[in-house]
Formats: sequence, C-alpha cells, structure tokens
Amino acid sequence: MPAKSAAQQKAAGAALSAKRGDTPKSKLKGASKSMLSMSEKQLEEFAHTKRKAMPEHKH
Repeated sequence: MPAKSAAQQKAAGAALSAKRGDTPKSKLKGASKSMLSMSEKQLEEFAHTKRKAMPEHKH
C-alpha cells in the first residue's frame, strides 16, 4: 500500500529505521511512533513510495 502524503512517507521511514535498530525508538514521535506496530514489509512499502505529485499532508 503506497503512502498518501510525503509526511506519511517520512513517518514510515523513521519507524522503519527504528524497527531495524538504526534509530532509538525513544526518538520517535507522533505517527512514526504509532507505526511501529506495522510489519517491516508494510513500512518499506510506505517508505518507498514515489513522491512525484504527492501532497505534503493529506487533508
């Protein structure tokens, strides 16, 4: 499932980084913190979405 906004994509990237152990989980805030429950495969799908013509935030 692709990300619907650039903000969602960034949050998924941060959560993926924490899930892999590259970033401490204590550094996460907001949406990225709640995304930790998602599988690594789901987070990869969100984080690897192309940004062309994607809004910064979904309204």
